[in-house]
Amino acid sequence: MTLEISRIFVDAILEQSRAEYPDECCGVILGPVGADTAVRHKPMVNAAHSPTFYEFDPKDLLSLYREVDDADEEIVVIYHSHTETEAYPSRTDIAYAGEPGAHYVLVSTRKEIAPATEFRSYRIIDGIVTEEPVTILD
Repeated sequence: MTLEISRIFVDAILEQSRAEYPDECCGVILGPVGADTAVRHKPMVNAAHSPTFYEFDPKDLLSLYREVDDADEEIVVIYHSHTETEAYPSRTDIAYAGEPGAHYVLVSTRKEIAPATEFRSYRIIDGIVTEEPVTILD
């Protein structure tokens, strides 16, 4: 599989990762059920407020699931940033990956690659991590 994502969403994720540095940023991109098409960006608050871990606030997550159900949408992309390591899922990321249909996007803003960033996408199913190509659409 390939993640096809708009440049607008990529830029928004990168901007959020820089704005929330040194904490990890997080959020989702939603789309119509069954289409695997990212159409609506929803930044989330990292309730952990941590440079090494992210978690969605339980109330925000419940609200998100209600919103998704009401709009006949699904979570297409779940993203977060790594501030000091490469854009590859950690053991914790893998353990918490509970949406088998989602693309898991990781962005790295670590200092040694600045001002560049890494933007990578994975499928994480039953603890198995598979990197997938990313096509950025203008």
